[in-house]
Amino acid sequence: MSDKRFESVKKLFTSQSAKVDTNRGEAYYEALYAQCQERLDALRALEPLNNRLDFKESIFAEGLDRRDFLKWASATTAMLMLPASFTPLVAEAAELMNRVPVVWLELQDCAGNSEALIRSDGPKIDEIILDIISLEFHETLMAPSGHNAEKQLEEAIEHFKGKFLLFVEGAIPLGLDGQYGTIGAQAETFKDHLLRISKDAAAVVAVGSCATYGGIPAAAPNPTDAVGVMDLVQGKPIINIPACPANPSNMVGVVLHFVLTGQVPELDSLLRPKFAFGYRIHDNCERRAHFDAGEFVEEFGDEGAKNNFCLYKVGCKGPMTFNNCSIIRYNEGVNWPIGVGRGCIGCSEPDFWDKYAYERPMANANIKAPTGGVEKTVDEFGLGLLTAAGIGIGIHAAASAVAGKKSEGDES
Repeated sequence: MSDKRFESVKKLFTSQSAKVDTNRGEAYYEALYAQCQERLDALRALEPLNNRLDFKESIFAEGLDRRDFLKWASATTAMLMLPASFTPLVAEAAELMNRVPVVWLELQDCAGNSEALIRSDGPKIDEIILDIISLEFHETLMAPSGHNAEKQLEEAIEHFKGKFLLFVEGAIPLGLDGQYGTIGAQAETFKDHLLRISKDAAAVVAVGSCATYGGIPAAAPNPTDAVGVMDLVQGKPIINIPACPANPSNMVGVVLHFVLTGQVPELDSLLRPKFAFGYRIHDNCERRAHFDAGEFVEEFGDEGAKNNFCLYKVGCKGPMTFNNCSIIRYNEGVNWPIGVGRGCIGCSEPDFWDKYAYERPMANANIKAPTGGVEKTVDEFGLGLLTAAGIGIGIHAAASAVAGKKSEGDES
């Protein structure tokens, strides 16, 4: 590959994010459309990296047709919070995913996000995209090991310096000078490993709650002094995709947005993409009507549980958890925790294991939680998730329960 081509790729992958127009007027989207088209034209002029598979050929080989692909593109456009007119651009961006180099690191983790990435019941567009993407290094999925794997990583970093997206799975232990987690023949600590490789990345994507906030390794008493990526990496765009595990659709969405625009997506105060974490699970929960009516499961297995009543009183943290689980779901979109009768444990929020992972409502917990009522937006909650008192949600739940009982009394 010529030096000239590398310079053109570097320019594409290091472009600065434009200031977001919060008014979202017609002129904004016209300018964004033109910007995306220009970027895609430039990417299309490049050769696929490392002779990756052709996207369209992969789709047809799996028995999918153009209509299936366009349906997926339309749904993905909506997920990315873009107007329907952007669907052709999203479709084109998907075809160009093999122009994006990706390096994936695993640190203090259980590999659950990697498992989520590769598990599939049958051929889907998301899965095909992950097959064709230019995944330059992933020690769990790649064939080489030991010194050969290290050599491949170093070559990828050198070859795509300043151009690759760095995905990080797992927390980073700082205790004992980082000796709780080392990697490779040189026993490089996870901390040093991350800082060295992130230095040459175009952007860093922290995948899963361990990589974003420290997750379960950082749960009290946090014996290894585990932290998240954003606690260490500086001077690079960081995108957090929390949850335990993160949803593969959100991973694909971030890469696709980067291919489409050359920028990181619009982020909230915790560096999460708003297209995935801009609203609460509670907003789109199929049991929301029962919450508003004051109809709750009081204990697992009771009549309320049999009738799919709200799970707030048995510990559901949907009212203070920002994620799109209730919309895109898991396992080929078949179901999600609340759908099978288990309340949300807030796994996409900071300190979820210590604060949220128990079966009682927030109003009865002796901890701090989000401020305000159940209609607050992600920006209004912001970093208050870590410190503010959660009285509002408890009041709303209690008032709903009273209203529900009153209604029952009136009917009788």
